[in-house]
Amino acid sequence: MSGSEATVPVPSSPPVPVDQGTGRDAILRAARRAFTQRPYAEVTIRGIAADAGVSPSLVVKHFGRKEELFNTVADFGPAAEELFDAPLATLGRHMVVTLVRRRRELKSDPLLRVVFSLGNQDERSLLRDRFHEQVTEALTARLPGRERALRAELIAGHLLGLGATLSLHRDGAGSLATPEHLADLYAPALQTLITG
Repeated sequence: MSGSEATVPVPSSPPVPVDQGTGRDAILRAARRAFTQRPYAEVTIRGIAADAGVSPSLVVKHFGRKEELFNTVADFGPAAEELFDAPLATLGRHMVVTLVRRRRELKSDPLLRVVFSLGNQDERSLLRDRFHEQVTEALTARLPGRERALRAELIAGHLLGLGATLSLHRDGAGSLATPEHLADLYAPALQTLITG
């Protein structure tokens, strides 16, 4: 994809479920790093495979072409569905527990990659657009009361902040706390924004 012919990839198929033991998770982590830190044109299947410790043919087997892999990285829908899958009365706690558990299981944050797209005007800006649509707008639609869009943006900020803090202090006190204890401390502020 050259600079003069740059087009934004469009999703072509639904995301494939996580398949443990096949290198798929390592490929996704490597692809997230690559696509969020470098312009699309500089990212190669061969480079992602090397970073993941797998063969380029395995990347193609799991994800197809580079465009399809990018679309998987840019898809926040499955993470948002899992994060928001609770009644409003307990949604704050559910979001914290789910975010922390997913980070620990997948060894990566389900939302934080959007931060690396800030300020970029290339294809990485698609990450921001998808985050807004699949996370912020989806949450806005669930919230009751006034200023729903503002509250949804602030909730998304809290979730990104939690992910950033846990990444920054990877071996800190948060790494020793259970997801439930983190929710005891963090979820009340989210719940206040949820219930308005």
